[in-house]
Amino acid sequence: MENIDPFWPETEDNDTGIFFTCHDVDLDILDADAWSTWIKEVIEEEGYEMTRIDYIFCSDEFLLEVNRTHLDHDFYTDIITFPLNTNPIMAEIYISVERVKENATSYSVAFQDELMRVIIHGILHLCGYDDHEETDIAFIRKKEAYYLKKLVS
Repeated sequence: MENIDPFWPETEDNDTGIFFTCHDVDLDILDADAWSTWIKEVIEEEGYEMTRIDYIFCSDEFLLEVNRTHLDHDFYTDIITFPLNTNPIMAEIYISVERVKENATSYSVAFQDELMRVIIHGILHLCGYDDHEETDIAFIRKKEAYYLKKLVS
């Protein structure tokens, strides 16, 4: 079994902010500063504060192992969000780049658009939104669309 503890370069445990790290994949972070500003604005608009959020971009296999080890789920997923504190928000968010690429193809959207949707999906979970019931899924999708429009405007 692979070590599922990622290494976060250039950060200290007490650093605040939003950090983007690639664990076992290559991903060009196009505009981390703009993404961080957008994420912070979403959190504020939802009525929360934040301390630190670590986004870890990884492979399907790595996220599957995280899913098995920490959630006792034996299936692939695009995102797993671990809230470490509620308000101010502190969290680790794991995103499978492979799964996002596959979803983008399935939904006929650009990879970057699907990646941004998944990124904000994790934030919405941290702000108390759920997606287990059909009505919850519809509501969180509306929130995603709302915040994605704010990113591009």
